[in-house]
Amino acid sequence: MSILAPKTIALIANYKIWSTAILLTATLALASCAALQPPNAGGPKGNEQLYPIVFTEDSHRKEAVAVALNQLAVQPVNSTEPQRQAGATTILSLSPKTGSNLYLPKVGPTDVMNEEETRESLRRFIKEWQEIIGSDPAKLSLVERVDQPDGTKVANYEQRPFRYPIRGNYGKLQIRFTTDRRVLNLTSTCVPDADRMQTALSGLTVRLKAEDAVQKLIGDGLSYTDPKGTKLNFKVPQASQINPRGLVVYILSPNDKPDAREAHIAWEIELNDLPIKIAYIDAITGETIAVE
Repeated sequence: MSILAPKTIALIANYKIWSTAILLTATLALASCAALQPPNAGGPKGNEQLYPIVFTEDSHRKEAVAVALNQLAVQPVNSTEPQRQAGATTILSLSPKTGSNLYLPKVGPTDVMNEEETRESLRRFIKEWQEIIGSDPAKLSLVERVDQPDGTKVANYEQRPFRYPIRGNYGKLQIRFTTDRRVLNLTSTCVPDADRMQTALSGLTVRLKAEDAVQKLIGDGLSYTDPKGTKLNFKVPQASQINPRGLVVYILSPNDKPDAREAHIAWEIELNDLPIKIAYIDAITGETIAVE
């Protein structure tokens, strides 16, 4: 019979202890995974995703906006009570009263800024108040800068955070101001959590091609609810001129969840010579989301 050296006996003992520990750890891990499984076979599968994408107000952003509003108030600005965008912490409308000191930043050597200086001033203003506006400044595009007949100036921006353009009552920013840079009105319907929404949208698969949406529109008609809450159905004539413009992200506030926002991927379809000019057909479910 062979006699093992003391060092060899110690190594064997340590090996048994480590083997037991590893086996116990693996057993506990498997048990933990099993506990995380759906409670029944009819539960949601791993490759299924809830649709439409629904977002509710974020508490952390709400606190950040409150801080920004307090900062705005102590400048001080005697403003009217800000109106909030439905389903978001974004400011819908902020109209400082006459005599307030909410101004665009000064850019350039003279009292009156030229167009290039005005655009740079607007860019700095948006960066400073992006918490209230609700958008990353890099995702905002200036689409119009207008001098009004009454001497006031208007800058209109579109929020473009997604692969597809935003439709619905969201994604716009307007700043009205005077020649001396005083802000008269700030209106924003920007989507504050666009990055999270983009992550969710990127995981979706478009099921309807443009031609499928057109055929469904002709075959089923347009079933929609008007602003008064009345459900209507509009039959689209076969000979109608129908032009799919492309995919969009249509955002709305659902009636049963006024504090939330729904994001749909939809086909924007133009209807010529008809009472309804534009229809939005969900590119995943085929339902009519909205009409204009």
